[in-house]
Amino acid sequence: MRAHPISFDALVGELVERIDGVAGRVRVVVDGAPAAEPGRLAEALVDPLRVLGRGVVRVSAGDFLRPASLRLEFGREDPDVFYDDWLDLKALRREVLEGRDGRVLPKLWDAAADRAYRVPYEELPANGVIVVDGALLLGRGLPFEVSAHLWLSGRALARRTPQEQEWTLPAYERYEREARPRQIADVVIKADDPRHLARVIG
Repeated sequence: MRAHPISFDALVGELVERIDGVAGRVRVVVDGAPAAEPGRLAEALVDPLRVLGRGVVRVSAGDFLRPASLRLEFGREDPDVFYDDWLDLKALRREVLEGRDGRVLPKLWDAAADRAYRVPYEELPANGVIVVDGALLLGRGLPFEVSAHLWLSGRALARRTPQEQEWTLPAYERYEREARPRQIADVVIKADDPRHLARVIG
């Protein structure tokens, strides 16, 4: 595996260029564990895309978790349940990625309050872009035209994961082993140190 240093701004520019090179509506995913801050990168894509005349809808997979009664049915700290059952994949596909006639629901479920968001659908123009961020999103049958994966080595992930979330670490190990996100993603960034990113080649 080869990796070349890349600045955050250069990474944003590269992704924006790649996204804008796709005609029509584009579905983009920025995938990574919370410690890799995928939301930061996803958010940074919005304004440059809008400057290029692309309408953008921002979605976080964390707003498409299943209700607590289902998500926590077998306990609060089961990494396999976290991997398999926390995210409502069907809803994310139905309401966002396969939006009916360009209508996208940006938020579905408020996990903290354990109740549905009451937000309206957003209209996505014919050349619009949906930018989704979150963890464990690749290799799950979700359709994306452009995908970026923020990869953390095992040691960096353990170091940067808060103690109260350490129980999730086996889920990310399983993700690397089963989904193989580094092989799937269009762009892979080593993010062990957020101040010194590196573009993974090959």
